[in-house]
Amino acid sequence: MMLGLLLARAGLTVTVVEKHADFLRDFRGDTLHPSTLEIIHDLGLYEELERLPHQKVARLSAAFGDFETEVADFSHLPVRSPFIMLMPQWDFLDFLRRAGEREPGFTCLMRTEATGLVEEAGRVVGLELQTQGGPAELRAPLVVAADGRKSVLRAAAGLAVEELGAPIDVMWFRLPRKATDTDQTGGRFDRGRLFVRIFRGDYWQCAFVIPKGTADTVRERGIEAFRAEVASLVPFEPDRADALRSFDDVALLSVAVDRLRTWHRPGLLCIGDAAHAMSPVAGVGINLAIQDAVAAANILTGPMQAGNVTDADLAAVEKRRLLPTRLVQRAQVFAHERILGPVLRSGDAPTRPPLPIRLLARFPILRRIPARLVGMGIRPERVRSPDVRISGE
Repeated sequence: MMLGLLLARAGLTVTVVEKHADFLRDFRGDTLHPSTLEIIHDLGLYEELERLPHQKVARLSAAFGDFETEVADFSHLPVRSPFIMLMPQWDFLDFLRRAGEREPGFTCLMRTEATGLVEEAGRVVGLELQTQGGPAELRAPLVVAADGRKSVLRAAAGLAVEELGAPIDVMWFRLPRKATDTDQTGGRFDRGRLFVRIFRGDYWQCAFVIPKGTADTVRERGIEAFRAEVASLVPFEPDRADALRSFDDVALLSVAVDRLRTWHRPGLLCIGDAAHAMSPVAGVGINLAIQDAVAAANILTGPMQAGNVTDADLAAVEKRRLLPTRLVQRAQVFAHERILGPVLRSGDAPTRPPLPIRLLARFPILRRIPARLVGMGIRPERVRSPDVRISGE
């Protein structure tokens, strides 16, 4: 959606294809980091975004047993919005779509599923679609696959995937929030259990982290046992967990960390989770996907305007985004192996905070480092693609 908006603002004709009738998918990434908010500022859309329901988080905390500390302070970042904005992803996608639809070359087709690729002489020249009226084709000089970690299009293209491994899965759910609760987003690491709470105004979005492949075991123990575990981890009265009436109220996210060996083929480019599935650690997935979109627009707008997008142009997008992708994924795998994994394996042993956490507690200035890495990332992108309304073209 972001790439479509940027290309349409540059005067190009763009079609975004969405298989659902709306964007109402719960338990998706809802964190807009300062790097993303800078891009929204670049587009002159921040005031419109801020009018939507949201919460702002300037600091993150973590608890290891009875030890709790702040771990990231975004308030010192040299940006116009030094905080994480929490906003339901459906609201953000609708916001981007509305901005796109103000451009004459932008079209968003809802209830239209991309089911395959149209190829001629080894080049991708369009999409096979399933529409409400039946099968159809959409021809295009460039197809961008942004259809997620289970991408149909990257599979159809035969692009090889490198699995980096993820030893965890996440059970997502909501708990009610009271006005007397803290508004601080944070996590708790406690004797074989990991719990994250995300401030969402009138409710908490919660993540219960489990070893990969153990969801059936958790369900077999029953919802009452699950509620009891959750109740022991929340920083408020235990009966708040009674809101979980059954496992129908709990969604399972199967965590994957992977990366395409090559992100493109003639006529096709993969970005976002279709190119590199991310762990929910640090909530960077949506923000990396947006960085991919901005880099793609910056690099491809000129060739697309000239009607000649080459393999070298597509490779330039991959080259631009590969280093930050690798570094973030490496950090996520490190966190899985050195922090999350040991906590989940600790059983009844006391959970001792690792050395980096103890240093963050002792020296508050160090909290600016994770804030910079999480909030801005590696090689943050800025909008460089032209805007025909500003240039007067």
